Amino acid sequence: MAWILLFIAGLLEIGWAIGLKYTEGFTKLVPTVLTAGSMVASVVLLGLAVRTLPLGTAYAVWTGIGTVGTVILGIVLFSEPATAIRIGCILLIIAGIAGLKLTA
Repeated sequence: MAWILLFIAGLLEIGWAIGLKYTEGFTKLVPTVLTAGSMVASVVLLGLAVRTLPLGTAYAVWTGIGTVGTVILGIVLFSEPATAIRIGCILLIIAGIAGLKLTA
């Protein structure tokens, strides 16, 4: 169950990271409220997950999910570059996340 909570927390981290772009400097009410809500929910779920998961592993997986998801959505939504080096780095992050999960 802790891994599921952590995964959802990671998805919410992607949501608030992308949401920051849509708040336009916190000048738009709805995106700002949704972004803030995602931030709080993400951290709360992370906090619940670390009750049973190792802190270092959980934090690395949480930030890894957020990082990979945000980079991919940045490419898809905001036309950020999808170079071979960026894709390779994403794959390295995924490998690190998988390695940490396998050793937890």
